Amino acid sequence: MITQAFVLGAGLGTRLRPLTEDLPKPLIPIYQKPLVTFVLDHLISIGVRSFVINTHHRPEPFQELFAHGGYRGQRVQLVHEPEILGTGGGIKNAESLLGGEVFISYSGDLLTDIELQPLLDEHFRAGNDVTLAVRETGLGKDVALEGNRVVDMTNRYGHEGRYDFAGIGVWSPAVFKKIPPARHLSYIPILAEWIGQGGKIGGVLSDSGKWFNIGNRREYLAVHRTIEKENWRPAYVREADWPVRVAGDAKLDPTAELAGFYSIGAGCEVGAGARVEDTIIWKGAKIASRSRLRNCIVRSQRKAEGDLSDLDI
Repeated sequence: MITQAFVLGAGLGTRLRPLTEDLPKPLIPIYQKPLVTFVLDHLISIGVRSFVINTHHRPEPFQELFAHGGYRGQRVQLVHEPEILGTGGGIKNAESLLGGEVFISYSGDLLTDIELQPLLDEHFRAGNDVTLAVRETGLGKDVALEGNRVVDMTNRYGHEGRYDFAGIGVWSPAVFKKIPPARHLSYIPILAEWIGQGGKIGGVLSDSGKWFNIGNRREYLAVHRTIEKENWRPAYVREADWPVRVAGDAKLDPTAELAGFYSIGAGCEVGAGARVEDTIIWKGAKIASRSRLRNCIVRSQRKAEGDLSDLDI
């Protein structure tokens, strides 16, 4: 069992702009539920009881969500980075909070139900320094795997990669000695160099289950479409009423029409004769009467009017 986790929440979310002008990417809602809470639920399901989340862009919404210092009874500590430090630098910056124990890292922009226990089991069975979840994602092939050992990353040692790092890893505290302080660094070159120094970097193939890296609007819409069409719901989600397609206090005119997949946030208003299809509407937004929205995302407190397709409002 591992009881602590580092959740990477400090990314800029540039590919999701303008959505991330309002919210940091880990807090965008998935059928009314903030993305990062899926991460925390997933980790709680395997015994994690303490979380460190780093922030940079738009830290205020994180502070609001975790204003009481916890989530579902478990401790949450926020570490703000005035200067963004990257994935490796972010881990180093949290050293004092993670201490001298093994921890699990999890990218804050992931939504997945891959099994985590095999990753933990392999880490302790093999006595690894680091153990990575790897997957054929179609996004990258930087990781070369032989059995359950990572033998190369980014083709540094001449081994052609087949897998992508799936954004979840188990780390021994020895990693802190490998990362210089107060520098912007990715953990990928740190790991690649460690392999050359004889470090035991393990890999667990995690191709089962769903895995969404929500990096752009197409992927954001796609995860909603999958949830709707396949009735997908991760087993670790505790909210009995999720997914919430229409918030309880949203106001929909009786003549408004909803089609395909849709998410209507808290306090939203949808006017007479409006049609909303394959569209996500964040809290407090208003859809004018007789408007037509298809494949759109309407940000909080905005108003959408007219015949609109494939737009972020």
